[in-house]
Amino acid sequence: MTTSTQTAKATKVTSPDLRRLVASECASLSGSAVSTVALPTLAVLELHASTTQIAVLAFLGQLPNAVVALPAGALSDRYAKRPQMIAADLTAAAVLSTIPAAAFAGVLGIGQLYAVAVGLGIAKIVHDAAAISYLPVLVEPHQLQRANSRLGAASSVADSAGSNAGAALVGAIGAARSLLADVLSYLLSALLIWRIRTPEPVAAPPEGRRTLARDIGEGLRYVTRQPTIRTVIAALSTLSFGLAIMNTYWAYYLLDRLGTSPSAFGVIMGIGGAGGVVGALLAPRIAARIGIGPTIIVGFAVSPLAQVPLLCAGPGLRWQIILAATLAVQLFWATASGTSQRSLRQAVCDPGFQGRMQSASTTLTAGARPLAAATAGGLVLLLDVRATLAVGALLQVVPVVLLLASPIRVLRKIPTRAAVPPAREGAS
Repeated sequence: MTTSTQTAKATKVTSPDLRRLVASECASLSGSAVSTVALPTLAVLELHASTTQIAVLAFLGQLPNAVVALPAGALSDRYAKRPQMIAADLTAAAVLSTIPAAAFAGVLGIGQLYAVAVGLGIAKIVHDAAAISYLPVLVEPHQLQRANSRLGAASSVADSAGSNAGAALVGAIGAARSLLADVLSYLLSALLIWRIRTPEPVAAPPEGRRTLARDIGEGLRYVTRQPTIRTVIAALSTLSFGLAIMNTYWAYYLLDRLGTSPSAFGVIMGIGGAGGVVGALLAPRIAARIGIGPTIIVGFAVSPLAQVPLLCAGPGLRWQIILAATLAVQLFWATASGTSQRSLRQAVCDPGFQGRMQSASTTLTAGARPLAAATAGGLVLLLDVRATLAVGALLQVVPVVLLLASPIRVLRKIPTRAAVPPAREGAS
């Protein structure tokens, strides 16, 4: 490789189009962080939703992951990704704007929150399937770790800032009207994506008549034949199931059972997000020092340990400080691990399967969350909320065992794509 080529590739990780993609993700994430504070406050404190209604809301919000992810991934591999991302952002803005409109008219109910949860879920899946598989278009394979680190750090800053802004907005103008900030964030995201100019590679013409079902099946077969991708996705799906059981009642537990105010709730999330920022920034250094595999495994192992203070917590400022610090540590390692495993999957995946690989991951990880929300709803009828959270924490030990039993535990560097067998049509 010549010096000029090295320079060109080195500067690509700081290209204007990558900056626009990062800014787009930051815009939508900061707005979504406002909604993360506002929607539970709206449901619990203003609409007085029951534990069953909270579980239904969580279930419907995650349902699109199980239904839409695979078709979205196939479409992102078949067609241009930018138009899909723009359309998804505009749809999300339109759907979310109905909540402050209904609140202003005095007709807002829990049923509308259900409908909005489904609409936002579909839009997010379409956007993410295209966005994550679009990153390898903008940077070289060996730069994915740096690019994902930069994206993760910026996203964590946006998420943390959005959580604090959400707490302030909810206190100042109310939960419903504060959602307008999220609406504006989706519009800004769409504008930034529209300004990206890097051309996408032209997909090869399909051989014979191709259907969406055939593309989906081909993508699933590809994922199952790649041991590294298959193992990471299996670990992600089990971790996601345990976290989703906890997340169903996490906000409810803090707001209702521990008496945390909406402002304190937002601050806890904001401090936790700061840990995620540091984790994303240091992910390449951590992976270089201890290896990509151990970085991934430590991130998974910290998650169940971080739930212990939550299960022991009581009301009061002291526990709020402990929970904020614990969440910061958890998100530090979760972000470092997430950046590393995402870069690993993107680097070893064939370009023609990036979207379908990601959609398979989304289906098995996020797609498990509706079942987890339903499971949490059933458990809380038999147990109390704290015991339901404990079940979710125990399940998070399973992915650690999966990773420790795999070759990932000794993986020090991200392998090149050339070391991965290519996918072949019709292979099993």
